[in-house]
Amino acid sequence: MAPSTLPETPTLGKVHSGIPESLLHKATSAKAAVYDGKTVSDKIPLKRGLPIPQGISEKAFLSAIDELRTAIGAENVELNDKEVNNGWYMEHPNTHDMMPLFDVEEFIASAVVYPGSVQEVQIIVRWANKHLIPIFPISIGRNLGYGGSAPRVRGSVTIDLGRRMNKILDINAEDYTCLVEPGVTFYALYEELQKRGLGDKMWIDTPDLGGGSVLGNTLDRGVGYTPYGDHWAVHSGLEVVLPKGEVVRTGMGGLEGSNTWQCFPYGFGPYSDGIFSQSNYGIVTKMGMALMPNPGGFESFMYTFQNESDLAPLMEIIRPLRIANILENVAQLRHGLQTLSIQGFPRAKYFKGKGQMPESIYREELKKTKTGDHAWVYYGMSYGPANIRKFKLDIVDAEFHKIPGCRKIDSKTLPAGEYFWSRDRIASGTPDLEELRWVNWMPNGGHIAFSPVSPIRGIDAERLFALAKQRHAEAGIDLMPAFCVGLREMHIIVEIVFDAQDADMKQKAEKCLRDMIDDAARLGYGEYRTHLALMDQVAGTYNWNDGALMKFNNTLKDALDPRGILAPGRCGIWPARYRQRGWELKGGEKRVEGDGVGPQPGGNKI
Repeated sequence: MAPSTLPETPTLGKVHSGIPESLLHKATSAKAAVYDGKTVSDKIPLKRGLPIPQGISEKAFLSAIDELRTAIGAENVELNDKEVNNGWYMEHPNTHDMMPLFDVEEFIASAVVYPGSVQEVQIIVRWANKHLIPIFPISIGRNLGYGGSAPRVRGSVTIDLGRRMNKILDINAEDYTCLVEPGVTFYALYEELQKRGLGDKMWIDTPDLGGGSVLGNTLDRGVGYTPYGDHWAVHSGLEVVLPKGEVVRTGMGGLEGSNTWQCFPYGFGPYSDGIFSQSNYGIVTKMGMALMPNPGGFESFMYTFQNESDLAPLMEIIRPLRIANILENVAQLRHGLQTLSIQGFPRAKYFKGKGQMPESIYREELKKTKTGDHAWVYYGMSYGPANIRKFKLDIVDAEFHKIPGCRKIDSKTLPAGEYFWSRDRIASGTPDLEELRWVNWMPNGGHIAFSPVSPIRGIDAERLFALAKQRHAEAGIDLMPAFCVGLREMHIIVEIVFDAQDADMKQKAEKCLRDMIDDAARLGYGEYRTHLALMDQVAGTYNWNDGALMKFNNTLKDALDPRGILAPGRCGIWPARYRQRGWELKGGEKRVEGDGVGPQPGGNKI
């Protein structure tokens, strides 16, 4: 579809979730490519009507919605009773997942509400307690590959925090910290630093795509690619609305008049921040974050390796260099097929057959790219003045060349549009939009990720790659793994790209993922993050001592959220009203809902 026939993508000047003007040309091109691969309309009428949550009648639900409209303004409450509109990354839905693994009406909201203040969040929470209506908070809703904006319980009321709570509350140029609300994206934070003339002094750390919420990504323990890539590790201080409506501030924020809230995360007493990460124990309305000082220079580099069998020896080289900070950033080692897919063309351009694309075909196609033929490509960056960078890069070069066939790609030979330069921008704190391109691999491109964590060891990399390779071969799905190397661990991110309109392909993708999760768990590897539909299974793999961890999580849930209204089922944590009623998904279920909810807990006062 020609870019001129599509509505213009909103920019940051018009909407909090918009694209920076500097990236509008990329967004226009990316959007056209996405719509070229769509075979169905974005707008789909709801077949099942208004998705009322279990445990309440339609009449009582609509009466409760009217009450909420009176409390926070009718314009801030929207029913979802007509259609779903899928859109794309920059104009995404906030009622469901635009890349659904199941039918789009399974994980779907009944309504969306837009609070404009902490006080309005409290009003919504107390309203939900009064009527026993499940609520599901989102910051921006771009958690693509992990469920997007969809609530785990069908018919939940989505709290879209981002639309009206999107302020950058503070940027401290002396302490290199910031304080943000949920609706602040990586794009917005970066642009604000430039606007204030601080862009040359301090950097943000951004994930592959910059349109996500800084707060939301951090709470889900997402990563970026500078030395500050572990976002959770560099946050400091949360403000949280608890499930009964109380507000707390963690760390030094618990001190009235604190002046060190963003400087020191721990405060005094138990460190409680962790229970609000990947959980359903509270709604975070403010978060502090450290910003990275400009290191005084940077230089990206890229190496290719010819054989899949190079993976293990390469990891043995990477580990000591990474721990010693010779390799400084959260770098990526990607498979060659992902290098091809990031070109942005549909798979059918190269191969029209069924099942996996033969290696001989994609290796031949790689020869035509600027990167050349390879099994693995390593993207990294060195920081600091030129002489410091040279010292470190010489060490890296000597070590990497111990792998026969290793080749360093001269960046001077790469045109401006080459993907290498996107990694260069991201690793130097500049958000980009290139990562969307590999989703075009399939028509109606959706994706879902297998994301285990392991030590940085050759044997671990081989085991995880081997199990992924076996399960992908069984499913007939193209394998595109990437190893993201942290300081003493690595995440393997295996993205399965599927046609969101192909039910058979989605079933194969789900089975492949579930098999890999179980395979990895048997070998001692656990997921660090997962899709909404897989959370019960992943939570179940953390089963040491007869599931002691989940028992502890349930104890916290019942104490903090006795009526079970806040994001039930998120990360496998179910309130008492839902437990043992068939809500958990472990694979093979015919429907995503359980058989009702338990009776109202005693007492009416909240």
